[in-house]
Amino acid sequence: MESENTKKLQIAIFASHTGTNMQAIIDACRRGDLNGDVCAVISNNSNSQALEKARTSGVRAYHLSNKTHPEEDELDEAIYKVLTESGTNIVVLAGYMKKIGPKVLKHYKGRILNIHPSLLPKYGGKGMYGSNVHRAVIDAGEKITGVTIHLVEEEYDTGKIIRQCEIEVLESDTIDTLSKRVLEKENSFYVETLKLISENEIKLQ
Repeated sequence: MESENTKKLQIAIFASHTGTNMQAIIDACRRGDLNGDVCAVISNNSNSQALEKARTSGVRAYHLSNKTHPEEDELDEAIYKVLTESGTNIVVLAGYMKKIGPKVLKHYKGRILNIHPSLLPKYGGKGMYGSNVHRAVIDAGEKITGVTIHLVEEEYDTGKIIRQCEIEVLESDTIDTLSKRVLEKENSFYVETLKLISENEIKLQ
């Protein structure tokens, strides 16, 4: 039940690969830990585990990409249609490897979140994702890395930072071990942040 201080999130998740953050959010909604429903999953990768996991979880899942819609404006329109028809009120990017189109950006301005595996503005921008980020962190000799959740704008990793947490970089860390620890934190941190948004503890606009 909603009160004046809570709002139910109707979440659309965009994911390109494994969908681990997506699954954590679906599970949190199903358990009642998060006041929300995942109303749609969109992937630009027809073979992504995210689509398979979403369908297994009973969530409507869509492959929308330049293969299904070669023209960028048509793709933008198709994504916008899924979001509006599913009643989406917040968009969550979870390992989505494509820029969001201008129509979706405009309509959902201030309501599109992305998660990044570093403490932005460090190690962000084009090409900085996944193992590329962790490699750069280790190569730079950083002692601390972390996770950032931010609003999405036209350029990669430039929107307002909503929330960050720190993760220690161990001397023994490899790209794989650091990646695993950061991803585990991402799973819980995304759910915690969405919960704070639903409770109006974090205001996006």
